[in-house]
Amino acid sequence: MIVDLFAGPGGLDVGATQLGLEVNGIERDPSACETRRAAGLGTVEGDVRDFGPADFPEATDLAGSPPCQPYSVGGKGRGRAALDTVLQLAGRLAERHSIRAELGGFDDERTGLVLEPLRWTLAAKDSGRPFQTVVLEQVSTVLPVWEAFAGILRAEGYSVATGRLSAEEYGVPQTRVRAFLMASLAREVRFPEPTHQRYRRGAARGQVELGLLPWVSMAEALGWGMTDRPALTVAVGTAAGGPDPSCVGGSGSRATLYGERDAGRWITDTRLTSVGLRAYRGGRRDVIRVSVQDAARLQTFPAGHPFRGTETKQYEQIGNAVPCLLAEHVFAAAFGLARPEVVASAA
Repeated sequence: MIVDLFAGPGGLDVGATQLGLEVNGIERDPSACETRRAAGLGTVEGDVRDFGPADFPEATDLAGSPPCQPYSVGGKGRGRAALDTVLQLAGRLAERHSIRAELGGFDDERTGLVLEPLRWTLAAKDSGRPFQTVVLEQVSTVLPVWEAFAGILRAEGYSVATGRLSAEEYGVPQTRVRAFLMASLAREVRFPEPTHQRYRRGAARGQVELGLLPWVSMAEALGWGMTDRPALTVAVGTAAGGPDPSCVGGSGSRATLYGERDAGRWITDTRLTSVGLRAYRGGRRDVIRVSVQDAARLQTFPAGHPFRGTETKQYEQIGNAVPCLLAEHVFAAAFGLARPEVVASAA
């Protein structure tokens, strides 16, 4: 069984369960916990810092996607500013020193949460019941932390791979780049091979390497929107320090959407009067909004995934999640399982 730290609404966990893996997730946000329970996902409501491997004796593997807001380029950057301190604390954990006192010194308490997966992994190792597989995800700027973890875990006997993966290379209809760490005591780990072409602006779609499918466009996934490119990264809500995904990101994202629409590389949403695209007259142009259901689709959640809470909380859950299809590919590689079936479109 996998114990998933900072489990959210289940992005990682849906990917794992698609492969037949069992997951129990720790999450402290009540709305995300309601979502998980409604989806039938194992859920422990609480703070990851209050638990450890001894509380989950049945867990053989670890996953985690710590809060990204302190490290995100869309946030205030407190985590990025404290990166050197985080790396020093990782070294102290490797030496089996307590860092609890130092964690209280961060301006944003979420900054130090990125160290929790390392604490759990080392504690499990010291208990004589080490996690066989570890899978971690974060925004790209956290890659130096994963690389530091990699050095520590290799010294503990793990095979480790770190790097950045771009979601559209695995059939996700979204250009989302994230940093991953995969570690295993049971096998030599390698990142999953891409199944789809990487999106590059101006590059002709379909001119791809042998065996790769074209990236999936926003319009193919939703039935409306941009026809010549995937959607932009679905970001987290304003309450978490980033752009509101109901408008598909900030000003740069809006400019891309409007530019594609004005250029005719666009399919209009026929559900304009219900859900999906909503147009509000304001200023010189309409505001393009994406419904909760469509934002979830761009993150490759299964149709009907039962998001709970206010609309804002649902957007936050979706924006913070790992795309389910990308998670499935990563878990398949980490556990040595057959990769997900490759399809030509997410529609």
